[in-house]
Amino acid sequence: MIDPRLLYTFDPEVWSSLDGVRPVLIHLFEGYVDAAAVNRNLATHILQTCTHEVLAEFDHDQLHDYRSRRPQMVFDTNSWVSMNDFSLLLHKVTDAAGTPFLLLAGPEPDSQWRRMMQAVLGIAERLDSAMLLTASGVPMAVPHTRPTLVTSHSTDPKLATGNPLWIDRIQIPGSFSAALEFRAGQVGLTGLGFVAHVPHYLAQSTFPQATAAVLRRMNDATGLHIPVAELDTEAEQQLATIAAEVQEDAEFPAVLAALEEQYDQLSESGRASVPTADEIGAAVEQFLAEQDDSANGQG
Repeated sequence: MIDPRLLYTFDPEVWSSLDGVRPVLIHLFEGYVDAAAVNRNLATHILQTCTHEVLAEFDHDQLHDYRSRRPQMVFDTNSWVSMNDFSLLLHKVTDAAGTPFLLLAGPEPDSQWRRMMQAVLGIAERLDSAMLLTASGVPMAVPHTRPTLVTSHSTDPKLATGNPLWIDRIQIPGSFSAALEFRAGQVGLTGLGFVAHVPHYLAQSTFPQATAAVLRRMNDATGLHIPVAELDTEAEQQLATIAAEVQEDAEFPAVLAALEEQYDQLSESGRASVPTADEIGAAVEQFLAEQDDSANGQG
């Protein structure tokens, strides 16, 4: 394997400022299943609400398949005027209490996974990171009118207890973050992640309530103080908007009531049966179609 350290360049001054800190390393990669863009929105929120500086930049040209995920470009009249280029950056971030931590965010690598994992784990080991942490969203048959359920996973089973019994054992294609957590456990590093259960009918939009839910769990698990209030405000505004839209739909309220009943049964008993796509049926499909039509009309 080519030396993983050649995948990135780093700022020596920023690196030395982390001596003895044992920073938590949060990794949030875009490109895998992430309902309501919980992953991307969380990274954006952290960088918008906390002071930060670049610690390291990865050579993303070695990791990215540009023909699979092409950069968005703008053509105006007779010339190209902008390009949304890709970057994979490791930031040193400082929370509201002055505690430094690390945030690695950007597109999920398309290639060289083993080498990239060695690079990230090598950084974590050299900086003596206390924990590797991640978050995401998954579409589930849950209502937006109830608190967001969160499933945790960890290299240390004692850190991932109290999960809602919504999913038991499944086999799915892996993500880079999942593989990184798995490899972290093999080399003795602690990995922890939180997955927000996002209403399936909101999976293609944003859902700040879910982002806030996983952020609270991350703060609790690490002792960090990453601000949440702005997400709470956005969530309240969105719930009010959804409530107005639901009132205009003839069939969705019945579907929502069924999801609420199922959710409440889970809360009371700790277990619930998950309805199939056929059971939630045509009413949800119609609701989604109306949402798309509305969005297209506004565009």
